[in-house]
Amino acid sequence: MGKKNDINKGLRALLSNIESANTPPAKKKLVKELSSNIATIAVASIEANPFQPRTEFDEEELSNLVQSIKTHGLIQPITVRSFGGSKFQLISGERRWRASQRAGLKEVPAYIRLANDQEMLEMALVENIQRADLNAMEVAISYQRLMDECNLTHEALSDRVGKNRSTITNYVRLLKLPPQIQQSVKASEISMGHARALAGIDEVSLQLEIFKKVIDGGLSVRATEGLISSFTKKTASESPVKEALTSELLKWKDKMMSKYGTRIDIKRNAKGQGKLSIQFNNDDELNTLMDALGK
Repeated sequence: MGKKNDINKGLRALLSNIESANTPPAKKKLVKELSSNIATIAVASIEANPFQPRTEFDEEELSNLVQSIKTHGLIQPITVRSFGGSKFQLISGERRWRASQRAGLKEVPAYIRLANDQEMLEMALVENIQRADLNAMEVAISYQRLMDECNLTHEALSDRVGKNRSTITNYVRLLKLPPQIQQSVKASEISMGHARALAGIDEVSLQLEIFKKVIDGGLSVRATEGLISSFTKKTASESPVKEALTSELLKWKDKMMSKYGTRIDIKRNAKGQGKLSIQFNNDDELNTLMDALGK
């Protein structure tokens, strides 16, 4: 219950005290009244929120919501801001708004607020993070956007969303994973637990190697953590580093492995002599690598 109350307090703080100093007193009074009550506004007078972080909507879930709205109406009001005259812009509730349009509603219930663009972005992102159906990458991107675009520290973000700072850090770390692992999280092929374990590995090549074993073997989170632990112990027990690589070579190696999703090994002795080997799993990967090397 504590976390839920923290979230609610964070949302109430965001959705209050956002009237513009330049707004006419009469309009301020109207907005305050509408902010505490639900208004009914025309669907056609609403435009989408350009700051909406969620760009993909599950078609089946959207269709189910359309049927629910046809039967029961729109139960949960959307939130909009006054956009001049009788025009409004969504702050949150785009899925409900889309479904209402499909259901043929002419009017929808809404909370009306005044907010500048940054406040709109912040409210949309915070509201979006509270959704239960977001995948871990969508949450991570929303956290990062809040920090980058709304100038929030980890502490401030923690207060806004009612989450521990460590939780936010664990999500944001996912953005440093190789693209193919991020995509796998987004597609629900691996869970947040898998991704969190993989994010704890420093070397990209090892991340990709273990990731492939997780996918091929359908490993659980606990099994993945055990596999990572065994690799770590094996590395620690091996003789000193075989690769005498400069920091520039290591950065290039990690960049190429992340870009092409394959393992690259560089062996180099103190005289600068060595060998570069690139692993591929099929003809398509080989052709991609040949094209890249040809350029």
